[in-house]
Amino acid sequence: MITFISGPLVESTPLRAVIDLAGLGYEVHVPVTTAERLPGVGSDVKLHTHVVYREDSQTLYGFATTEDRDFFKMMIEHVSGVGPKVALSIMSRLSLPLLTQAIQDSDVATLSKCPGIGKKTAERLVIELRSRVGGTGGTPQASDPKIPAAGNATSISDAIAALAVLGYKTAEADKAVRQAALALGADAPTEQLIKHALGR
Repeated sequence: MITFISGPLVESTPLRAVIDLAGLGYEVHVPVTTAERLPGVGSDVKLHTHVVYREDSQTLYGFATTEDRDFFKMMIEHVSGVGPKVALSIMSRLSLPLLTQAIQDSDVATLSKCPGIGKKTAERLVIELRSRVGGTGGTPQASDPKIPAAGNATSISDAIAALAVLGYKTAEADKAVRQAALALGADAPTEQLIKHALGR
């Protein structure tokens, strides 16, 4: 099993990265939440990976942290109707802290807004995963110094909630706060995250 891949980043798009490993270009499918944290082309990068084997193919999925990778793996292994493409879509729409919080809170409305996810699939996510994510908080850690942490879960969740009160849609608030956390650093307090997200 390939658990990680490390090397110069050759190509990067919102859902795909190509990494040069000993002269071979490895295509890695990534969620938007990982793609937005990748360094510039030519820089070294390390992605934590999960390989999905099919009769006629092998597909490599990569993530900024081991927590992201393990959550992806948990979804495709334990939730009926959620395959790799759907799981990647979910993790592209919602950051791990917000995703785990939505599952803990049985927030089917937020989950069902992810592309490819209907109400029934969102309900299955809650039913199958709520006991598994309880107590974890879904906090992503800095698994590799080359990819900065996306901020602590409490500050991110509080900042997202504050933006939602101001009228932001949940997914938009999540994205704005993630970008603020990347710009300000992993330990940025809630107030600074909110101000940065609002462009102040």
